Amino acid sequence: FFFLYFPETHGISFRIQITVKELLDTDVLLKLLFNLPVNYPATVPDISVNSDQLTRAQCMDVKDKLLEQAKKHLSEPMVHDLILWIQQHLKDVIKQSGTVCNEKTTSSKGTSTEDGIWMLLLHLDHMRAKAKYVKTVEKWASDLRLTGRLMFMGKIILILLQGDRSSIKDYLILQKTSKVDVDSSGKKCKEKMMSVLCETEVQSQHKRFQTFEVKEYSTLKELQKEFETAGLTSLFSEFVPPLLK
Repeated sequence: FFFLYFPETHGISFRIQITVKELLDTDVLLKLLFNLPVNYPATVPDISVNSDQLTRAQCMDVKDKLLEQAKKHLSEPMVHDLILWIQQHLKDVIKQSGTVCNEKTTSSKGTSTEDGIWMLLLHLDHMRAKAKYVKTVEKWASDLRLTGRLMFMGKIILILLQGDRSSIKDYLILQKTSKVDVDSSGKKCKEKMMSVLCETEVQSQHKRFQTFEVKEYSTLKELQKEFETAGLTSLFSEFVPPLLK
């Protein structure tokens, strides 16, 4: 399946997830993100590859091979052909990089600090279509395997996410470019009032969230306790109190 969204000046971007069956005794779920520039197909798309069953190095090899194939299809629509090609040749590509990892024991080998576990704290000004907005955020977090909290306290709305840095970046793209809310006239609109408060690598003192949850807090003290429990006291102190001013 895929998400389709339309940035005003950057062409079309969409996400596709495909499963390659019986690859080295393991089904491999590939998450592909294609960013098609305005002058596509005269220019090859930017491609991002992620998979819980492959190492980071293997994902990079898959990306490189897809870009090689894309250059062979310049000036003609190519995304469908690229998907078919990788379904047929994935086994050969990753054999050159190593074995497939089981999802529950995915190795961190080949994962640099840049691509480790990161954390993102966002502030939203408001949600007019709250129920729909919340469902959308929950779905994005689930699809990108991000954990954390969507937090409401009075007029404060915060989104705290943890996960692979590439997934964090993909989430930001979706948040900025998708029509997630409605304007004052009820027409669907993009998020224009979002602030990125913090984007940083998860440290040893930080507790890893195991799930993504939507929570409401009646007092600032309750919200502060959520941050403290996660080892994020300094994050709370630096970014949350100023929002009350």
